Amino acid sequence: MTYFNNAIQTKRELLTRIIKLLKDDELDQKIDRIPLEMRPKSKSPIRCCVHKDRAVIKYKTMAMMGFCVDDEVDELTPLKDYAKAAIKKTSFPSDHLTVVDEACSSCVQVNYTVSNLCQGCEARACQVNCPKDSIRVLNGKAIIDHQTCVNCGLCQKACPFHAIAYLPVPCEEACPVKAIKKNEEGIEVIDASKCIYCGKCMTSCPFGAIMERSQVLQIAHGLKDKQEMVAMVAPAIFGQFKTAPEQLMGALKAIGFTHVMEVAEGADVTAKNETAEWIDFVQRNEPFLTSSCCPSYFLLTDKHLPEIKPMVSHTQTPMYYTAEIAAQRYPNAKRVFIGPCLAKRQEAENSGIVEFVLTFEELNSFFMAYDINLEQTSDELLATSISAEARGFALSGGVAEAIRSSIPNGYAFKEYLVDGLNKKSIKLMKAFTKKTPDYNFVEVMGCEGGCMNGPGNITPFKAGAATLKKMIADQEALKASI
Repeated sequence: MTYFNNAIQTKRELLTRIIKLLKDDELDQKIDRIPLEMRPKSKSPIRCCVHKDRAVIKYKTMAMMGFCVDDEVDELTPLKDYAKAAIKKTSFPSDHLTVVDEACSSCVQVNYTVSNLCQGCEARACQVNCPKDSIRVLNGKAIIDHQTCVNCGLCQKACPFHAIAYLPVPCEEACPVKAIKKNEEGIEVIDASKCIYCGKCMTSCPFGAIMERSQVLQIAHGLKDKQEMVAMVAPAIFGQFKTAPEQLMGALKAIGFTHVMEVAEGADVTAKNETAEWIDFVQRNEPFLTSSCCPSYFLLTDKHLPEIKPMVSHTQTPMYYTAEIAAQRYPNAKRVFIGPCLAKRQEAENSGIVEFVLTFEELNSFFMAYDINLEQTSDELLATSISAEARGFALSGGVAEAIRSSIPNGYAFKEYLVDGLNKKSIKLMKAFTKKTPDYNFVEVMGCEGGCMNGPGNITPFKAGAATLKKMIADQEALKASI
């Protein structure tokens, strides 16, 4: 996943500005000035003109308040009116992504084009190998007729000068289930009936045109209003921030959360229950069981792989079990899941037990808006009862390892890891039921490398994974010394 570029920087600046304005009681007075302040006339425009830039900022701001472009009835409605409506929201739409049409207008609608590297050679390899006669040579340069071109790519392979470039539409290229494509106006449209909310289209868009419909305003209002709220943090959080885990948990208290919990607490319950379910599968001579911790994978089996559905574990996710524990421990608190995953919004909606979902990216904007110095926050001790395997759920292979460590003697556990959902891995999974496998458990991660590489992260995968592994080792050493 791309974790940083200029488009992402714009998004994070917007998030921070919105949260800070609400914290300082200036949302009504200043939110409509955000587009002007971020895109002043004194700076060179990113697009055709400053007015286009400001329109993009406006609609991105709407998305961050939970709206989409289609929610706009009157173009003169100020952003402060949307802010007031957002704060009062008690439910959220099931389409968690929206396309900012003002920002989505630059990607080419053709896949192959001839660059100026063309030498007009005598071989005419591109023309000869084209099965549709879509290439002609004019003034010594090859030209592709995109009306007849079928994007087979044979011309590109044949060209000895590498003069033919493949120009993908990044979001369409990244989507593993073909859930996004251009409409007649050239704007990308997301098909909710196909979308698995993996977030790959969002992170791949070079214009930042695909946005999640955020819940930051509702959460920020709840924190400011001193409502009782419990932060349930996914294990991947300990690879995101350069500070001690205890200080990070303390920082959550500093921005207003009443209670903090590790979702790894629920992961131990998931491991126990999924192990019992796997043993039952083996005893019934079922071919294999697949994990159910990744909501994108769960949506994939629902929408695209019904043949795999009977093999998906019925065990609930760590988020769900943590929310159940939180409901018993803090019955009056609103439960906020904090993690790297976009699809968790869908799971939260379906579960009915989690009120809000916040990404690490959004959490970092809270820290910035609240001027939190992570190195100076009070320590919040971590639970010593949580296993190392539970915290390892954030990495590819972590779920399988947790189950392996829970299985009693006498069972042969053979895992297969699907490390990230993409066109290739989905095609591979379609063949799972057509042959006798030499494995009996399949762990599926929506993101390559696991949750540590999710779309809502702020740290590069390798650095984050190394930090998390060190944290787990340190916690195990601490437990051993007690």
